[in-house]
Formats: sequence, C-alpha cells, structure tokens
Amino acid sequence: MRYDLPKLDYAYDALEPFIDARTMEIHHAKHHQAYTDKMNAVLEKYPKLEVQKLETIMAELPTIGLSDEDQKTFRNHGGGYLNHALFWNIMGPKKSVDEALVGRITQTFGSVDEFKTKFTAAAVGQFGSGWAWLAEDKAGQLLVYATANQDSPYLQNHTPIIGLDVWEHAYYLTYQNRRAEYVEQWWHVLKLI
Repeated sequence: MRYDLPKLDYAYDALEPFIDARTMEIHHAKHHQAYTDKMNAVLEKYPKLEVQKLETIMAELPTIGLSDEDQKTFRNHGGGYLNHALFWNIMGPKKSVDEALVGRITQTFGSVDEFKTKFTAAAVGQFGSGWAWLAEDKAGQLLVYATANQDSPYLQNHTPIIGLDVWEHAYYLTYQNRRAEYVEQWWHVLKLI
C-alpha cells in the first residue's frame, strides 16, 4: 500500500499569526512529502508489510525483518510521516476542546497549566531536533517527554496524543532561534485544550 501526503483540514495561512503560511507550506508540502516518499520506498521492498498498520510497524520495528538500513530509514521517515500526520490534526484555527482529555490531564498533572509547564519544558529543553509529546503508555498513564529527530512514541509502545515538532524547520522563518517563543505561541493553535 502506498501512502499519500495527508491533506490539511485548513489553509496554510489559517494558523497565522502564530505559524506563518510559508512555514506551513514548506513544512507540509516539502518536509512531510519527503518523509512520505522515503517511507513508501522502504515499504515497497517489503510487500508483507502492506497489511500492517504503520503504528504497528513502528512499534515492532526491530523484529519485523527489515535490513538495518531500511530499519533506520523507516524509523526516520516513517516516524516523520506518523509524527506530522498527528501534528497537523491536533492544530487548527478553532478550538474544539476535548473535555475527556482535559480531565485526564488535570487528574495526572494537577491542572492544564501544570501540564503546559511540563510539556513546554520538554519542548524547549530538547537539544537539537526532535519532538515534545503527551503520550499514553500501555497501562493508560499519561506521560510527557521529548524524543530526538523523528523518533515516535510508538517505538516505546506508547500512543502519542499531542506532539509538538521542535525541528527548526517548524518555526525558523518567524521565530529564528527563539524556540521558547514558538512553543508559547503554538498553544494558541492546539485544538484539544
């Protein structure tokens, strides 16, 4: 099965002034397309994987029989594909608060503000390229952490709920080296809370 670049539910300029249209266009049409193409190139070599969900492939990556090089490529580009697909979906110009998620966040972290503080620290503190995550482990516990590069929570058998891309390509045109400012502004376009 060949995967396509996921379509956005909003225009590239819909998240302005928090995320500019040019960054959105480059990030989606160039970066995410490249992850999609390179992931597809790996999958085409392994027809048996066509029946597997991408999340399952990622979770079972070390044991599914890919060559070392293809495993590395899928980790990077399959991770990039999955991470960005979630990223686009949780953002939008209008809030649609998930009350159940807000309740779980409040129960786990004490308040939404405490969660935001912890999540922001993970995002700002990620050295180099990577992601900040709110993920759920197999026991149903909510966790906040950062991963390097395009590593996915699925690699740890966690389910990502909220992911923030802190690669410089996600913010550099507007925020340059001011990652903390980007993270602060990003909360305005997160739909879920």
